[in-house]
Amino acid sequence: MRQPSLRQIEALMAVVETGSVSRAAVMLRISQPAASKLIAHLEEDAGMQLFERSSGRLVPTERGMRLYEEADRIFGSVDQLARAVDRIRREEKGQLLVGIMPGLAGPFMARVLRGFREKHPDVFVSVETRSSQFLADWLISRRLDVGFLITRVEHETITTEPVQNPPMICLLPPGHPLCAKKTLTPLDLEGVPFIGFGATSLTRRRINAAFEQEGCFPNVVLDATTGQNVCEFVVNGFGVTITDALVAESAIGRVEVRPFKPEIRSDLHISWPTHSRKSELVEAFALEFHKAVESVPSAFLHAR
Repeated sequence: MRQPSLRQIEALMAVVETGSVSRAAVMLRISQPAASKLIAHLEEDAGMQLFERSSGRLVPTERGMRLYEEADRIFGSVDQLARAVDRIRREEKGQLLVGIMPGLAGPFMARVLRGFREKHPDVFVSVETRSSQFLADWLISRRLDVGFLITRVEHETITTEPVQNPPMICLLPPGHPLCAKKTLTPLDLEGVPFIGFGATSLTRRRINAAFEQEGCFPNVVLDATTGQNVCEFVVNGFGVTITDALVAESAIGRVEVRPFKPEIRSDLHISWPTHSRKSELVEAFALEFHKAVESVPSAFLHAR
């Protein structure tokens, strides 16, 4: 009895998975007679019947299925080994696990990544989008190499630095009557349909506080938990809003933008494990993040 060849085992698996020799031949990119010969030689070399011939088709016997299952397990292990090799190669070149809030996803983060990859093209970057609380927990458990959050991570193993976030801006649907004004205040927006962030969000509370100082309240007709939805509601003419410039970047060119007074700024922090093996990559990524933040105001000026 001879040892089955790899090609014979591939033919066995192809016939079982496709249900016919003809389809197996297509999968293996060989002729049907060649596929049939591989199966015949496999049975001869193994010394057992692996298929029964029924109405011109090959049906695997119990032994044939047992051999298929063993082959599938082995091939699966080989595939896992290949993924491990790929993972090791990536780690040697560099790998960065980045966590961001949903509001920073989209065009803004794409600009950050573009700047980073221009300088580090071989580094594999994986971006996770979650709320700040999730990101904080994942940083502490080292599931992330760096995170961008609105809250400060208070933990002895985490280093945090603030980001100089630009002031919030007012977004208006194109052609809105308030577009005639160069700067908007709470009194200008009193009674105007307003798109708010979720009622429990920190952004909503800060905007409400700015209105309350002027003795008025925003006329919230819709709210949403993500910045992208808030901006899209403005684009579609449902109302106006006040939001972070970073969050609103996805709406550039589709809304009117005006400064808002009094100035409102939201907190933004960069956090990472203090004793990280990837400190150089984290520092490089944080630098690109700062650059992207600094370039946002000019992008909005261009959009007016």
